[in-house]
Order: sequence, then C-alpha cells, then structure tokens
Amino acid sequence: MCDCGCGTCSTKQPVVLNESLAPKAILSEGLKYHMDNARPLTEHVYRAGSQKYFELWAEARALYARNILEVQGDDLEVLLETDLGHFGMFEGKKVPLDFPIELNEGEIDEAKKKAKKKNTKKLNKPTRDSSGGKAYKVYVKDPKTGNIKTIRFGSGGLRAKINDKDARNAFAARHKCSTKKDKTKAGYWSCRLPRYAKLLGLKSNFGGFW
Repeated sequence: MCDCGCGTCSTKQPVVLNESLAPKAILSEGLKYHMDNARPLTEHVYRAGSQKYFELWAEARALYARNILEVQGDDLEVLLETDLGHFGMFEGKKVPLDFPIELNEGEIDEAKKKAKKKNTKKLNKPTRDSSGGKAYKVYVKDPKTGNIKTIRFGSGGLRAKINDKDARNAFAARHKCSTKKDKTKAGYWSCRLPRYAKLLGLKSNFGGFW
C-alpha cells in the first residue's frame, strides 16, 4: 500500500541499484543518500548548479547506461530527454548542458551588445558583392514583414555606362526606371546605381536615374 492510502500510487523506489551487477559501495555519498531515503534525483540533495549537483547527475547517467541503476518518473525523463550532467564548450567556455543559467547584469548587457553587433546591418547602403552572380548587394527592410532582406543586383558591365549619357537614357527607358518604387526589388537599385557610385568606389559625375 502506498503512503497516502489511495492504492494507486507507485510504491517502487525512485532509485534502485542492481546489486547483482555492482555493490552499493561504488556509489557516491549523494547517490546513496537518495537511495536510502527513497528520494528522487529531481529532489536533489545538492544545490542546483553546484559541482556536486552535476557530478551526481553524471554518475546516475553512467550507471543507468550500464543497467546498474534503475530510475523512474521524472528522473528517467531527465536521463533520457536531456544532457544534464554533461558539459560543452560555448565561446571558449565550458558550460553545463540543459541547465538554465541566470545571467548577472553585466553578462546580460554583454550578450545584448554581441547580439546587436551580430545583427546590425546598414540598410539602404549598397556594397560590392561577389556572390549570387551579381555585382552589388543592399540590405533593406521589408515593410510587409519587418524582416531584413538582401537584394542583389547589377552586373560589372553597368559601371562603364554611368558617365555615358546615351547609355543612361537607354537603360532608364528600357527598364522603366521612373516607375521603380519598390526598394525590395533589384530593379529599384539597378536604376539608382549612379546615386551610390561614390559609395561603391565608382567614378561618376551623375547622381540621378540612369
């Protein structure tokens, strides 16, 4: 009968050692405590985040993998579904896996700075580009989604036409540059390439449409 008298609760010990495979003497003091007191590992004897805390989870994980230790309920879920007790490397630092860490104010500020630096892209400023088969690229904000898009446009041959009035007029007429209003389209930027000639390192004495 279970302690509460309902007759439906599990009466099985939360942590059980298979003594036919290994003696109890191999267990750490912490794991012995859990076993002797029928205390689940999720009700940890050690402070969460302490070295002993992680060591005990690692010990239980290793013994469970060898069928020396039997666990159930939440303990079993932790061993099967997480890597608690294991460590990995992140940005050159050894960190515990699957364990939430509270950052101090300085660490939060540093994390924000890194995220901002990583995600900051200059919008509406074309640059040279050697990928995607195009000569230039520009980052723009899509007004419909709020997302940043990369627009690639132009060919290397365009730069030679910037200072040729007839070529500019022909390009503008052919591509209907006066109708290009959408910054998320390559045509908008191709038509305005002369405006960004200096930014792109091109020589131009013209700053309008083609």
